[in-house]
Amino acid sequence: MPWNPSEIPDQSGRVAVITGANSGIGFKAARHLAAKGATVIMACRNLEKARAARARLPADANVRIVELDLGSQASVKKAAEEILAQYPRLDLLLNNAGIMWLEEGRTEDGFERQFGINHLGHFTLTALLLPALRDVAGSRIVTVSSIAHRAGRIHFDNIHLDGQYGRQRAYAQAKLANLMFAVELDRRLQRAGAQTRSLACHPGIASTNLAGPGIAEETPLGIGRVVRWLWPLMTQSAEKGAWPTLYAATAPQAEGGHYYGPARLKEAIGPPREARPRRYAMDPDKGQRLWELSERLTGQHFP
Repeated sequence: MPWNPSEIPDQSGRVAVITGANSGIGFKAARHLAAKGATVIMACRNLEKARAARARLPADANVRIVELDLGSQASVKKAAEEILAQYPRLDLLLNNAGIMWLEEGRTEDGFERQFGINHLGHFTLTALLLPALRDVAGSRIVTVSSIAHRAGRIHFDNIHLDGQYGRQRAYAQAKLANLMFAVELDRRLQRAGAQTRSLACHPGIASTNLAGPGIAEETPLGIGRVVRWLWPLMTQSAEKGAWPTLYAATAPQAEGGHYYGPARLKEAIGPPREARPRRYAMDPDKGQRLWELSERLTGQHFP
């Protein structure tokens, strides 16, 4: 039978950090994990929206809010310090937050913003939180990629796409980086004998607010607003889109270094199962090269 969230094991005593937990897939994941007894840390850029999201969860849910702007390496470090001060042991890290299809721009640290937020912000956060995860039995790090990774490649010699920027090109590169990072991280965890496993997933084509700014607010002539209106009719719900994340985070049969997504219509919709990554994403030489580049850009090294 297809997997669904009713199969999530009891999460009592477990602590989960979820980036971008105030909306979409992150919010649905937070709701399910909290309902199963987990302590959920909602790591969000907008505190007002995070508090509003918290108000939509049951009052007795064990939920905390931490301010996190993935576009600022300083904010990532501050958030990690705050989390570790309260929770020296973590069980789950869901690298979920992201941006999509935005016009060219830079983060506070000068990174192309889709790559900087979707990948480099999570790279640093994972490195800083790893000491609280690596020796915890059953701990997992889940990084959300996208079927858009299939169209991407890592522009190692022009990672910020100077003079070559395109919304889809930048997004595909960033989501490919998410997948490559998750796979390379698991290789390194296994070599180090850590108990933590790293997995990747994607939501298929889900109706969330991720595409909102890119296809509506930043698209000329109002065309994007029409697409945004039609978007829910063309996609599965945010609830269903969260299932691969929850499967990767909790299913006993989900394995480190693997990639999970919807089962139907070329991974666009449906219950979760193992997905098919591009061969490019699984190349260990490219994975190591991306890792080393990420270390140089962020100045962050894994313990």
